Amino acid sequence: MTPGLQLEGLSKHFAGRAVIHQVSLQAREGELLTLVGPSGSGKSTLLRLISGLAEPDAGSIHVAGRDVGRLPPEQRDIAMVFQSYALFPHLTIADNLSFGMRARREPQAHIAARGTEVAEVLGLQPMLTRTPRQLSGGERQRVALGRAMLREPKLFLLDEPLSNLDAQLRVQTRAEILRLHGRLGTTMVYVTHDQVEALSLGQRVGVLRDGRLEDLGEPERIYRRPRTLFVARFVGSPPMNTVAVAAAPPDRVTWGSQSLPVPRLLAQHLGAAGRRLVLGVRPEHVQIQGSRWARGETSGQALAATVQSLEYAGDQVTLELLVQGASLLARVEPEYRALPGQGVTLCLDPEDLLLFDADSELALGAPEAGA
Repeated sequence: MTPGLQLEGLSKHFAGRAVIHQVSLQAREGELLTLVGPSGSGKSTLLRLISGLAEPDAGSIHVAGRDVGRLPPEQRDIAMVFQSYALFPHLTIADNLSFGMRARREPQAHIAARGTEVAEVLGLQPMLTRTPRQLSGGERQRVALGRAMLREPKLFLLDEPLSNLDAQLRVQTRAEILRLHGRLGTTMVYVTHDQVEALSLGQRVGVLRDGRLEDLGEPERIYRRPRTLFVARFVGSPPMNTVAVAAAPPDRVTWGSQSLPVPRLLAQHLGAAGRRLVLGVRPEHVQIQGSRWARGETSGQALAATVQSLEYAGDQVTLELLVQGASLLARVEPEYRALPGQGVTLCLDPEDLLLFDADSELALGAPEAGA
């Protein structure tokens, strides 16, 4: 099957600095691929290169099997939705939707039929005679999506389209985008700095850092088995706990005065005794004795900890713990009771642990990119 989008060795420099560095990836035909990363990681620049709004210094861009790298934006068969709605304030919603079609001098009957169809899909029929200032932020973003849909492109590019919306509207509009993608079946590349959006929307997720593609895979794999220490720390809220440890072959690591068993599949990758490693564990896998969220007896090592602080979030409480001189976060049920300074006992199941090389920052037994 021909990929919906294929990038090979894409690079871009500004003022002598690489902002996109040898990025290669594929979005499958009909896939919703999300790209996430911190500010300055190159997400929006990558979309500009794909759309033709910027020229790469090296590499190739194929959309639905066609090389578009040397084509102007209007010939690439790509529709882009920006963070700002970019609507004409003096035009009605109907005229905003159809502006591009009218500019291309398409037949009036076709414009009317397609405009009605798209308005129905997005629930915009009651608003067609209004102007943008009479709409909410979520409604304006739907208009921007509708205008892109009228292009019937081979590829949709969405550049942080929900960042101007409040929390409730973000959730609602995310659901609308998922329904829209399911209905259209068109390849979409969705850029965001919000990891919740990336994980909940994407059939696969790519993580960018300093213009490089750090990881690419299905959301569950990205969360549970990240390829690098950066991805492990960036994806997840609260973030993954990471502490410095040392290899103690054949199947353990040392953390301060403690010796911890490691997952069976990772033991073969430990290397020489004393090798510098970083241990990673998600807050939900830090099991607190007395919490009903703890899974009971495990083969892991019991550790003494001291509660530093508690953060109540309605459906859960996040504990900050001091363990072996390091800070760990743990999730417990909202009814759990503890006070700062109180001692607790925790347990880490070996199968929940990840290990990273401290120098390369690659996960031991790292999965293939794209897996």
